[in-house]
Amino acid sequence: MTTFKSKGVTRRGLLGAFAATALVAAPTYSNAFGLLRGAGDIRQLRMHSGRTGETLNTIYWIEGKYIPEALKEVNRFMRDWRTDRATKIDTRTIDILAASHRLLDADTPYLLLSGYRSPKTNAMLRNRSRNVARNSLHMKGQAADIRLPDRNVSQISRAAISCSAGGVGKYSGSNFVHMDCGPVRVWGR
Repeated sequence: MTTFKSKGVTRRGLLGAFAATALVAAPTYSNAFGLLRGAGDIRQLRMHSGRTGETLNTIYWIEGKYIPEALKEVNRFMRDWRTDRATKIDTRTIDILAASHRLLDADTPYLLLSGYRSPKTNAMLRNRSRNVARNSLHMKGQAADIRLPDRNVSQISRAAISCSAGGVGKYSGSNFVHMDCGPVRVWGR
């Protein structure tokens, strides 16, 4: 079983990168990916979940290839914590998160508020708030709601918007930013 409590890059992620004999080729998502090119051809995602207490720090891409084992860790980490159900998180969303984090030059991991949401969870949240979409991209593994302790909502949303790679919702009143790999659009205050 994967453990997410890690101070550095996961050993499993690195072993998967070097031991894998057949890695999946990366699709193109030029704007966000272009921002990651200066990363020495590695892509890393660092997140913490206050809901589960888990921390994820994984390199999920090396030299033009996604690391399947690391993506499985991301899928599990970004699961619906209410139902303990996971889905495949769209790599475009992972890349937007990583590119935005890199642009922010942040040392702290994202705080994940919501990744994948099961239809049941989405319906429950929709009953509580008019800001939850009926056909939310969270239910497709294509969105994340995050915050950074050392950056404000405006800073985070500007970084995500500069990727020009998906939707960015700014929720200043609730202190979080929504990022997704859907159509490019911006909303919120």
